[in-house]
Amino acid sequence: MFRTALLLTASALLALPLALWAQAESAGKTTESADRLIQKYALLAGSEDNAKSLVTGLRDGTEVKLSSGTTSTSFTSPTGKMGFGNVNIALSLAEASLKQQGITSPTPQQLQSSLTGILDQRASGKGWGQIANSMGFKLGEVVRSEKAEQRAENARAERPERPLRPEKPERPEKPERPVR
Repeated sequence: MFRTALLLTASALLALPLALWAQAESAGKTTESADRLIQKYALLAGSEDNAKSLVTGLRDGTEVKLSSGTTSTSFTSPTGKMGFGNVNIALSLAEASLKQQGITSPTPQQLQSSLTGILDQRASGKGWGQIANSMGFKLGEVVRSEKAEQRAENARAERPERPLRPEKPERPEKPERPVR
């Protein structure tokens, strides 16, 4: 009995540091993902503070507060909590929608309007692909990162040109068959 209790206690003490390390690793990746999204959408949001509010508000399902000089607005996502991938897709679609309308630096109200329209569709049960198609986009093209596009361009530019194939010689005409 004593031996079993001692064994259980020892294994719990050995597992504790491993669990704490895994939790710390997970927290580090979470802040890394959030920081990456904040940097990516700071220009769209108008400031790093607005981008931080967008990313954390959408991620946690809390209120998003956007401000710009004299105007400000706030809203809560109808979808509730979202993962970082979903936050990225929603913001990418909002950015593409605004660019389609000719808006490159949106006001907080324009950004809210575009984003809530997308999030309302998502909350109603539509998939990201359906939402993108209803807006006239292909999801892969919208979400694809600029880095991936640059890598593809560089790969095309670095590829040597194909040598021209020599022309095939003309076939000689067949002689006519003699008539019988």
